[in-house]
Amino acid sequence: MNYFKHESSYVDDGAEIGDETKIWHFSHVMSGAKIGKKCSIGQNVNVSSRAVIGDGCKVQNNVSLYDDVILEDNVFCGPSCVFTNVINPRAFVERKSEYKKTIVKVGASIGANATIICGITLGKYCFIGAGSVVTKNIPDYALVYGSPAKQNGWVCECGNKLDVDLKCSECGKEYVESDEGVKLKD
Repeated sequence: MNYFKHESSYVDDGAEIGDETKIWHFSHVMSGAKIGKKCSIGQNVNVSSRAVIGDGCKVQNNVSLYDDVILEDNVFCGPSCVFTNVINPRAFVERKSEYKKTIVKVGASIGANATIICGITLGKYCFIGAGSVVTKNIPDYALVYGSPAKQNGWVCECGNKLDVDLKCSECGKEYVESDEGVKLKD
């Protein structure tokens, strides 16, 4: 075992955990789940059997990653953010065959208490504000917040809001408009 697991957590046989990952108090990683290298899985996190977490991800306290939630590399999930996997749940109707895949692209950040409705894609390096309710696909580098979440600008890979010229005042990177939103200037 080349990862850390707190004694109060459970990692079921058949789960794949990458080197140097840390799994903190009261978490449960189910059989079949995949977690990459150098991740931090906070307190009271549930990772279901068909969830996938890439390398370098940080999943803060009280997050459940249900079946068919896929986090690419270096994704940040803030405390108590919520993922869903069924669009119309009922306690008395089994809909496991209707799970919808949710993809969170590389470098994206999701703020505390945000809710991500299933079946959408969050673009690379996008930034979802705390408490937002995300109901549709989010473009690469988009800054969104509110309920429902609406776009309110663009963010740099370093996480700072871009100015009107699509330049980061913090790190100096420049961006240009593209079909997917914005992209780094060549």
